Order: sequence, then C-alpha cells, then structure tokens
Amino acid sequence: MLVYNPYDPETVHNPYPTYARLRDEAPVYRNEELGFYALTRFEDVMEAHLDHETFSSAGGVTLDGSTKDMPLLIVKDPPEHTVHRRIVSPLFTPRRIADMEPFVRQTCADLLDGLAGREEIDLVQEFSIKFPLHVISELLDIPHDKRDRIHELSEHVAAALGDPDKEETRSFAGLELVELLMGLARERRESPGTDVISTLMTTPVDDGHGGTRLPDDGEIGIRFMELAFAGHETVAKLIPNGLIALTWTPRDRERLAADPSLIPTAVEEMLRWDPPTHYQGRTTTKDVTLHGVTIPAGSTVILVTAAALHDEREFPDPDAFDLDRVLDRHVGFGLGRHVCLGASLARLEVRIAFEELFKRYAGWELVEGGAVRGVQGNIRGLSNLRIAVTPHAALVG
Repeated sequence: MLVYNPYDPETVHNPYPTYARLRDEAPVYRNEELGFYALTRFEDVMEAHLDHETFSSAGGVTLDGSTKDMPLLIVKDPPEHTVHRRIVSPLFTPRRIADMEPFVRQTCADLLDGLAGREEIDLVQEFSIKFPLHVISELLDIPHDKRDRIHELSEHVAAALGDPDKEETRSFAGLELVELLMGLARERRESPGTDVISTLMTTPVDDGHGGTRLPDDGEIGIRFMELAFAGHETVAKLIPNGLIALTWTPRDRERLAADPSLIPTAVEEMLRWDPPTHYQGRTTTKDVTLHGVTIPAGSTVILVTAAALHDEREFPDPDAFDLDRVLDRHVGFGLGRHVCLGASLARLEVRIAFEELFKRYAGWELVEGGAVRGVQGNIRGLSNLRIAVTPHAALVG
C-alpha cells in the first residue's frame, strides 16, 4: 500500500523512493488521515505554482494551516501580495546582490579561517548555519548579541511548522521571535541608519489604489522577521546537502576543484538533487481535475517540488547528481508570484561557500555517524554534519 506522510521518520530520511511511487502510481495522491492532496510530477507542480488563482497561498503553506493567519508574504495572494512584495523587492536587485559579493566572501573566509588547523569540523553547526546568518544579520543590521537567539527561535519555528504535536513550541518561539524583531524595528524607526530596514521605512510603495504610502511599523516588523528567518534557512541546509552530493560523486568533486568556474552549475544541480524545501502548501479555490482525480475546492494541496525535481519525465536519470545536466526549467526556488525573493542571494552564498571550501581543502570525508537529520516541516536538511578535512599542502604548517 502506498502511504505518503511527510513526517514519517523513514520518509524524512529518504523520501525519494516514495516520491517515485507517487509520480508513477498516484500523481494526485490523497492522504485521508492528514487531509491533504499531493502533486509530484514536474508539469503538474510547475503549472500549480504558476496558477496562483486556483492554488492559493492564503490558506497557509503548511499541512495544518498554522501559517494561514500569519501576515507573511508567502500566505498572501495578489493584489495584497503585490503591494507587500514591492516593499522588499528593491533589496534583491541583481546590482545590489552583485555589490554584496565582497562582503559575503569575506564573511565566508573569516568563518572558514577560524576553523583552520582542525582535522574534523561540524560543517553545519560551525559553518553553514553561521555563514548565512551573519550575512542576513549584517544586511539587516541585527545586533551581534541577538543573532544566535534569532537563529535558535527560527529553528524552533521551522521544526514545528505543520506538526500539531509541536504547536505550543512553535507558538512560544514564534511569539518571542516576533517580539524581538518588532522591538528592533521600533528601535530602527527611532534611530534610522543606512541599513536595508531603514531604507524600507523611507521607501514609498504602491498602496494598491493608485497612490503611494510608507510601510508602517507592523509591516516593517514582519518583513524584518521574514528576511531574518528565510535569509539563512535555505543556505544553511543547501550547503551540507551539496557537500554530501559531492562526497558521493568524487569525479564531480575533482572537476570542481580543478575548475571552480563550474561551481555555479553545480549549485543548480545541488538545488535540484536535494533541495532544502521539499514542498509548498496551497488551497484550491475551485474544483481541479488531474489524472482522473478531482480535487474539491477548499482542499489542502502540497506541491512536492523535491519530487518534481526528480521526475524522469523532465530529468533523465534524476536520482544521479550530474554536473553536466542542462536545467532548462527549475522549481527549486518556486515559480510565479511566490518565487523566492532571496534566490539570487542564496545562489551567491552557496557558490562562494564552495569556492572557499575548495580553496582550503584538498578533500573531505564524512565521519561515521556524523550526519544528523531532523524533521522540520517542509524543510529538509541536516542539523549536524561532521566531516574529516584534508587541507591543501600549502596550508599545512
């Protein structure tokens, strides 16, 4: 019997065999116990992402609907979504991201240099978590003494999303996170600087009625929270996922070490091979019939992008990590109205992370028992990844 439960520990450990069965046997899958439908084929997932009118985000993006009433961009539909997205979109223009590269690289180099001389490191706890957290914290000018706590709270919220057994944990962590960041927003209003939050406070946006307005403190606080939360989770998970891919494909690792210009291509394949976000929740606004199955209006549907990215109808030999793969279409960062705002920054950070890792290490191996994976709603990643590293000879002694 085919059963898909995103919270099942065995499925979390390796969901891809289940995804393959879903695509072949039940491309429109129904889980009666948890009350959701799942789409897993690439074309279906892509079209649903693009059809925001039918597959609405307003019902929340988790299975239990816990995000439904949160004032977040990811749970808004146009026209409200359009107005709020315009508040933050100027922060992620190609020029602004390109201008950030020297700072991002220095941040990465400083963290890795701090690990010099070690024979073994925890790539997650000592690097991949801290790196994007420092980047987004500097971008938002978050005080150093609050950064670790923001990360801890973000992890608690992510781990509890969609899990009713952790609702109390999520509520308390989410409340503390909101209070902390709203307090920072109020401080910034009283004493603005040159950071992006201060810029947002003074940037007029379309009010949706032909005029313009400045965002209020509530909007600024929520955008503050979204950027702080989302700005590090994706990168923190994608770097270790990518390192595992290269550990399992030593030929590709050797090619990247010899030719770092291939790293941007490798980042795209990492994002396809094991993305940090595996599904996005939607709510149907009308009846939808696919593959002979009718999904009633008002149903919770999850778009399983990780399954779509392993669809052999779109990607030959999809379970293989292939540095030569040509990716004409991608849903790793979503599509349409809700395509990830920070995708360019995330790509920059992951590219630089591997460029700097290859500069320092001639190789690495996974430490037995050193990989620890936790259930974090729709986020798939490692909480620990211990690796034994081999520095380049020139860096030893």
